[in-house]
Amino acid sequence: MFEYLRRTLLQDKKQNAIPEPVEKREENQHKKLQVATAALFIEMAKADGNFSDEERERVIHIMQNTFNLDEDCVHELIELSEKKLEESISVYEFTSIVNNHFSRDEKLELLEDLWKIVYVDDKLDKYEDRLVKVIGGLINVDHKDIINAKLLVKENLKRG
Repeated sequence: MFEYLRRTLLQDKKQNAIPEPVEKREENQHKKLQVATAALFIEMAKADGNFSDEERERVIHIMQNTFNLDEDCVHELIELSEKKLEESISVYEFTSIVNNHFSRDEKLELLEDLWKIVYVDDKLDKYEDRLVKVIGGLINVDHKDIINAKLLVKENLKRG
């Protein structure tokens, strides 16, 4: 399954001239969405210059819950996402995929997950804060909703 994903995401697009069946295209779109989401989570975890073990564990946990994946699949997604991040110029290529496939509620949940990654270390770095706002803007979420997601996550963390 993931070998197909690896070929699909990492191959030269010119090699993919033969049209795929609808089922394969839908599967491919779902995999691209998973990689894009993981890439945003990883980029957020690295925003403060330190991708800690706690942040990695949080990303794994969130990906498992969001996409109902086992840990091995998530590790492979993270590996692919890190490669895509190295090749990317900005987060736009990932947010555009999310923007086109997530509902408003799913986008808000994504923002909450980003804030959960930020607050793994109980600190808010200025680069993390800025990146969440950039991502929120690129997925067409109002600033007030970005802040509400932040406050909700902080409140839930206080409760334990």
